[in-house]
Amino acid sequence: MTDLMRLGVAEQARLLRRGEVSPAEMVDAAIAAIERQNPALNAVVQPMYDVARRALRDLRGDEPYGGVPLLLKDMCAEYGGTPLREGSRFLDGYVSPHDSELVARLRRAGFIVVGKTNTPEFASKPTTESELYGPARNPWDLTRSPGGSSGGAGAAVAAGMVAVAHANDGGGSTRIPASVCGLVGLKATRGRNPLGPDLGDAGGAGLISEHVVTRSVLDTALLLDVTAGPDLGAPHFPPPPRRAWAAEVGTAPGRLRIAFSDECLTPTTVHPDCRRAVRDIAALCADLGHEVVEAKPEVDASRFNEHFTTLWLGMVGWMIRDWSQRLEREPAPEYFERHTWKMIQYAGELKAADFLLALAALQKLTRDIAPFFTHHDVWLTPTLPEPPVPLGWFDYDRAAPHQATERMERFPRFTAIANVTGQPAMSLPLCWNEAGLPIGIQIMGRFADEATLFRLAGQLEAARPWAQRWPRSA
Repeated sequence: MTDLMRLGVAEQARLLRRGEVSPAEMVDAAIAAIERQNPALNAVVQPMYDVARRALRDLRGDEPYGGVPLLLKDMCAEYGGTPLREGSRFLDGYVSPHDSELVARLRRAGFIVVGKTNTPEFASKPTTESELYGPARNPWDLTRSPGGSSGGAGAAVAAGMVAVAHANDGGGSTRIPASVCGLVGLKATRGRNPLGPDLGDAGGAGLISEHVVTRSVLDTALLLDVTAGPDLGAPHFPPPPRRAWAAEVGTAPGRLRIAFSDECLTPTTVHPDCRRAVRDIAALCADLGHEVVEAKPEVDASRFNEHFTTLWLGMVGWMIRDWSQRLEREPAPEYFERHTWKMIQYAGELKAADFLLALAALQKLTRDIAPFFTHHDVWLTPTLPEPPVPLGWFDYDRAAPHQATERMERFPRFTAIANVTGQPAMSLPLCWNEAGLPIGIQIMGRFADEATLFRLAGQLEAARPWAQRWPRSA
């Protein structure tokens, strides 16, 4: 029965609709897969098996995904009546009073939440190694990180515990695990998926995007068709799609104008494996008939990291004050990891004007980048400047503090641009290096144009299929 978890969401739903597998059997298969693999991977930190079995009794029978198992990231996604920890001791004892809108939409579609996944404290690192839960491990190599901050989600889907897991992305936190775990990860257009009722622009001035990681382009599109659309009072409302995103997968994209680059907008060392990978896929795009040129936006991004860090620290400062009010608990060093406490202290030194100056500078950069996408339909880059890195690579106790900081700043250089501009960007598992480790390729499109990304991604998946690639540990 655990082989059911090797099927995609579309195939699982088809079996359930036909009655070939019952919802209870599907959920039991997910639980068995989690129990078998999680001891080695530490991807699931809060099993919800009893909650899942109770949810099965509430299925009406007409839900499009009634009985498909799903994991929630233990960050932002509130599931009423269950604990939320966000990787931190500070949230000890908190129980969500209600569902977030995203979770409510998933549940209405029939998805059954079987657990919550590992994340670094407050999603603040590009690796998943919290002190509260310990490190999650990459199924492709257990000595390596599954990325962050949705690393538990990435490890779980890559290993075949479930076919889909919730993820969110404030600087690359969906695409980073997708890249290093060999998955599809979409950061949708700003406002495409709901953040309510508890979050809005306080979530990093529009940096944060909710979605999932999956093993196929179609499954990623299907989930967006379920969850997309603003909730009441949302601060952002992108134009709706012309038709279902799932219908775009398999639709010929036509001859696209694709720019590719193996360099970041800011000076960054890029590993040869990642440079080779993006040039390989650029050549594949040319073979598929697209117009391909080597180019990147010509903008002044010299202070990008400074401004982005200011926004991030502002978000962390807001987050801790918000939790302090909700929990009626004063922040103190003993509640937090050393890295987080330093961020809290730095955030306390910021003034509102500092935040707004950084926001204005990044919005100016967004306007400077926008003309690039009037001449190019897609910007193709490596998702990351490094292949999957060892556990501890970002650790202050294993690397010099300045080295750990530099690595955390450098790792999301390709991904964070889309969080700032609000544009959609997708990581695709198109390449593996000689060590057998996945190398993700990022495609970034115009604002609100996920359709073009889904068409191109479906074409690339058909040309360079990855469905039969599984980690040895799976």
